[in-house]
Amino acid sequence: MELLTIHHHDFTMSIECTKFMGIWGKAVQNVGKDKLMSRYTWTDGVERVVKHNEGGQEEELICGEEASAIFFDNADYPIWIDFHKDVKYAEFGSILKNENERFSFRKNVLAGFINYNNEIGKSEINIVYKVGSETRHFTFGFEVLSTKLDYHDHWNKIIEDIEAEYRMLSLDYMRRTFHGFTPHERGETPELIWWNIFSGEREKFIKACKNIIERPRRRLRGYETYQRADKVKRVTVNIENELAEHRKEAAHLYRIEEHTQSNDTQENRFLKYALAQIISKYEVLKKYIESVGKASDVLKNEMDVCLHTLKRLQRNPFFRTIGHFKGLNQESLVLQKATGYSQVYRTWNLLRRSYSLQDGMYRLQTKDIATLYEIWCFIEVSHIVKEQLRIGSEDVEHRNRMEMNGLFTWELGRGEHSRILFRKDGVELAELVYNPKHTEKENDNVSMPNLVVPTVAQKPDIVLQLTKNDLHDGMKMTYLFDAKYRIGGKDKGVDVPPDDAINQMHRYRDAIYYKDYNSDQLKREVIGGYILFPGAGEPLDVEKSKFYESIKEVNIGAFPLRPKDERNRKFLEEFIEGIIKRKSSETIAEVIPHKGTVLEVHDRVLIGLVKPSSRKDYYPKFMKGEADLYYTGANFPTTISLDGLHYFIPYFKGQGIRDVYKITRIRTITAKEAKQDEGAEANVTDLRLAFELEFSHKLSDDIRMIKTAGMIDNTFINTTFDRIGELVK
Repeated sequence: MELLTIHHHDFTMSIECTKFMGIWGKAVQNVGKDKLMSRYTWTDGVERVVKHNEGGQEEELICGEEASAIFFDNADYPIWIDFHKDVKYAEFGSILKNENERFSFRKNVLAGFINYNNEIGKSEINIVYKVGSETRHFTFGFEVLSTKLDYHDHWNKIIEDIEAEYRMLSLDYMRRTFHGFTPHERGETPELIWWNIFSGEREKFIKACKNIIERPRRRLRGYETYQRADKVKRVTVNIENELAEHRKEAAHLYRIEEHTQSNDTQENRFLKYALAQIISKYEVLKKYIESVGKASDVLKNEMDVCLHTLKRLQRNPFFRTIGHFKGLNQESLVLQKATGYSQVYRTWNLLRRSYSLQDGMYRLQTKDIATLYEIWCFIEVSHIVKEQLRIGSEDVEHRNRMEMNGLFTWELGRGEHSRILFRKDGVELAELVYNPKHTEKENDNVSMPNLVVPTVAQKPDIVLQLTKNDLHDGMKMTYLFDAKYRIGGKDKGVDVPPDDAINQMHRYRDAIYYKDYNSDQLKREVIGGYILFPGAGEPLDVEKSKFYESIKEVNIGAFPLRPKDERNRKFLEEFIEGIIKRKSSETIAEVIPHKGTVLEVHDRVLIGLVKPSSRKDYYPKFMKGEADLYYTGANFPTTISLDGLHYFIPYFKGQGIRDVYKITRIRTITAKEAKQDEGAEANVTDLRLAFELEFSHKLSDDIRMIKTAGMIDNTFINTTFDRIGELVK
């Protein structure tokens, strides 16, 4: 389908897209028709621009005015440019080498295609061609919109949130799209901003330097010289007296004060300094960009020409008479208002400022929208966790940091380099990790401690671990979130996540294990996995959707999450609130066990008094956590049922509890056998209850006191794991 035709006096350009109607339909459903507007601009030489609408209707566009959009992310746009016969050479003028390689020029036709993938924002089609020996340029500007989010509203919110949390993280380079930005008065200017500002100021700066060199501001400068009487042109009173005194001395030299126009002014020294600094910086960044390999020949030629022009200015003989710049002692009206000087001073100040991602005259490239959405989701989850834990900013410890990614831009650290810890009163409550990569190398610094993958590497976007202490101290419950900038379609008026994304969450949950290095044993780790996607829908319909109901059934599902959609954000808020408040025993009880597996989280546990006895190794073994037997007194309370009793916790009188033992067998023994007292007389009627034990785990590293008011016979507490927390003081 032909979308646009540009009639130029040198060529005719046609832009097509075979799947445009389907793309347009998705965008209308997800964003709204009234939000799908783009502003079109073009350079001189255009006779007419025609947009082809549905049904064969033609709409003539006006330069600088808005019309419905035709460019969207993730779509192929074939472009045909039919040049007139006098054009013998033409090329696509993108800054990206691989994009230019998609176009070829044959028989006066330049043809190829562009695909913006996940890059949205302002963009341009640049054409470079020759008419005879003259090189000409043509630029057609427009906006590339998203089919899933509102570029003019949602994108700004995503950028604002990311920049508020991680300054400069949104920025990128060598992208097909760009955005407007405005310099700030304060703050440092990163190299990427410096490069973009100077790209916009380059022509004006060079022109200003040329104007100054041709017509510099001078000032009168006084100097002393010594001359003989016949060379003195102006005789002052002092000279007149001196002439009379030395009239007979022909060789006598007279001190003369003269004035001349000098170029060595404070403002010209500043120009020399500014030009040298800019050339130095430009040359370093130019080499850096060329070394990456993405730069097109068009961009390389442009940079070569600019650097050559700047160096030629620097070598001008004018600067030989200019001294070193020593700073500005006071404000200079010449630098602020004089022709040429004011432009140099303005460019210099702009290059020293910070920036704001507000629409402005300077171009700035950002990361693709899929990456930005992923980072934004991580920030949103961190905010929700903080809100639901009801803690202040002082209780949130950011161990995450940004790292250079190779081209003077930043990316968020991964794994252990992106941890956010949430604490209250010094006790760890939760931690959040971005993009850990779990492999068979469990000590990898981009992985997480104790989590391993025996098969192939797994890299979920967001890992949330909640710390629970009701079963034992420091137990972590792991939940995975994966941000997907995709929508799988609609079901009953609600956007649904892609099927393959849901399948990926099943894979994550089944692939990532916990490895206990004491026993070298693998255990299932992940409680559930959830997709975060930019879907929309009425909350009542979302609540009934399959992807949301499946969370309760199998702990795999999805949450719609898009900027400024507070109604659907509540689903994620309520879910995180629920898993924070829920006891770990309740969480594990809800996990679906494998067929044939008996999972009893609410197992009864017996807390029993342990005190020194005639058996020498009895008490020390419990203190060391190495006991294998516990025996009762002569009478065991009949109110305590042995049915379903699987665990035993020793209580050290006056100290508290620490260890959990699994009861492997219950039997009766005599008092003599229990106490191992060889001198005692055997009494077959004095029977004790014996519990054969196997160490299970620690409730805490230290012994913790408990409430003993309800002890049966001052010896036993019959309880369950989920109630132990109520006993601890």
